[in-house]
Amino acid sequence: MTHLNALNLRLSHERNYLALAKTDGERALRKVWIAQIENEIAAELKFLGKSEATVEMTDDELLAELAA
Repeated sequence: MTHLNALNLRLSHERNYLALAKTDGERALRKVWIAQIENEIAAELKFLGKSEATVEMTDDELLAELAA
């Protein structure tokens, strides 16, 4: 899971960098990098035998557990 966590963190950073990009060329490059990271995350999830939409608890369930 460490590699998957690192990929998700990298994706988050790249999305922030994209939002701050100043030129069209930089935006285009970062979009390519983001797509590559998303593909790598999908491959890692497949390797781990997990689906991307795996949600163990709903928000309401999580809040109820935290309040207990």
